Amino acid sequence: MNNRLYEIRWHGRGGQGAITAAKIAAEAAFIEGCRGATAAPSFGAERRGAPVSASTRISREPIMVMSQVANPDIVVVLDPTLLKDDGIINGLVRGGCLIVNSKQEPHEIGVKGEFKIATADATNVCQELGLIVAGHTIVNTAILGALIRATGLLKLESFEKVIRERFPKEDVEINLAAISKTYEITKVEVMKG
Repeated sequence: MNNRLYEIRWHGRGGQGAITAAKIAAEAAFIEGCRGATAAPSFGAERRGAPVSASTRISREPIMVMSQVANPDIVVVLDPTLLKDDGIINGLVRGGCLIVNSKQEPHEIGVKGEFKIATADATNVCQELGLIVAGHTIVNTAILGALIRATGLLKLESFEKVIRERFPKEDVEINLAAISKTYEITKVEVMKG
């Protein structure tokens, strides 16, 4: 990772863990020596299933910006149905990366732009592992594997340390397995517009 500021915008539905994923990414960056690592939710009176978003900023230097992320380097989408809203990829920088929890190949997503698209069926991984709470598949840790694979921005070991510190002991291995399995199945393609 170089010295510039990286901005990540996360989109999911209430209960999927987008806000937690944003925080985990910031903590992993801090472990890697980033003096600037912030995470912030962006939601109103949401309920389970309603669209939510969060942001993560990562920099080797302290971060003084506290506004919402307008021009993200990376957009992570935990629920592919959210791509129906054109605003999801608004501001994604040229050469950036769109990461989508989807069974589809990156070129099948139907999104145009000059950036990388990465896809991984994190939902299936989590269902196979039993990462289901109150009948809802929780994909937030799994999608971190796609983030690592598609961007190379942060290291798997950093996420592992955060998971071991943050999660109850009985949940650690299943969440680490979700990250690893999703990392392995992530497909990345560079789009040309």
